Amino acid sequence: MPNVEKISVALPPEMVAVVRQAVDAGEYASSSEVVREALRDWTQKRNLRKQGVEELRQLWQEALADKSPGIRLKRSWAP
Repeated sequence: MPNVEKISVALPPEMVAVVRQAVDAGEYASSSEVVREALRDWTQKRNLRKQGVEELRQLWQEALADKSPGIRLKRSWAP
């Protein structure tokens, strides 16, 4: 890993225990690997959320621009 910058991160004891358990179980070689994977997952989730918001925004703008009368629904609660 050519460009690596060390930082300090404060975690609650429960999270530290989870990280250490993953390393002790051999799932990861180091705590840093656990954190890097967590950040990759978080970044992907964040990007997907942003993409979803943008798609909803686009659909909303299309709906606002649509001047067609739409579909009339029958009211099931009407007598």
